[in-house]
Amino acid sequence: MAKILDGASLAREIRGEVALGVRDLAARTGTTPGLAAVLVGEDPASEVYVRNKGQACGEVGIFSETFHFPGTTTQDELQELVNQLNADDRFHGILVQLPLPAQINEEAVIEAVSPAKDVDGIHPFNLGKLLQGSPVFVPGTPAGIQQILVRNGYDPAGQRVVVCGRSNIVGKPLAALLMQRVDGANATVTVCHTRTKNLAEITRQADILVAAVGSPRAVTADMVRDGAVVIDVGINRIDDASRRRGYRLVGDVDFDGLESKVEAITPVPGGVGPMTIAMLLANTLKAAELASSA
Repeated sequence: MAKILDGASLAREIRGEVALGVRDLAARTGTTPGLAAVLVGEDPASEVYVRNKGQACGEVGIFSETFHFPGTTTQDELQELVNQLNADDRFHGILVQLPLPAQINEEAVIEAVSPAKDVDGIHPFNLGKLLQGSPVFVPGTPAGIQQILVRNGYDPAGQRVVVCGRSNIVGKPLAALLMQRVDGANATVTVCHTRTKNLAEITRQADILVAAVGSPRAVTADMVRDGAVVIDVGINRIDDASRRRGYRLVGDVDFDGLESKVEAITPVPGGVGPMTIAMLLANTLKAAELASSA
């Protein structure tokens, strides 16, 4: 049976490291890292994500505040808030929870966030720095995936990594991260997407397969070679009448079909998700350290 790559326990370890860093920064400089979370609308999933992030901040000693605006908020109103947060010294990081309502231009809002406070790592400046090989803030999910691999002894160096998905928050930055000429990277990376031909032929070549396609159990056992390491980024709801809530969460891979075939695999939930939040906290601490040394 596969080794289960427990992201929840690893995230607790990283949060402990962040908590130590927060206390050290406060002792040395008197600075407490601060994170502003911006939530627009009433999306239940987004509300849960933001609440969880706020709770995680409190656990490690990061000051956090959520700015919750109605779904009718205009582009100008949201960008004015971002401008105010950029100038507010209490906050070293700004998190704009996506997706935003249809009337809001997400790209413009992302670009309005100061790169120095872009702890999500998705501002064009920070994505460019990552591609260049000198990252400041790496998006939380790719950074978390790298830590899962490295801290469990699966060094990407020299490995064939196949990433299924090309989003700006997972697929593209993960490919850029793992191809760099640094420790914890040096992989040969292939990115697949909806227009990829003969997908299964490519995924079966992977030493490390990352599924970030947003479709429940889309990656099946016949698409994965024996002994591969599988990272499942997906979080999908499927109906399940046996559960109190009427649904359960599954990933983008068929966990039951792969568990007896692969070397290691992340569970859903409890795999990549907790690591994403942990790396956001690490980025917020880093932003505060950079600001205090400026």
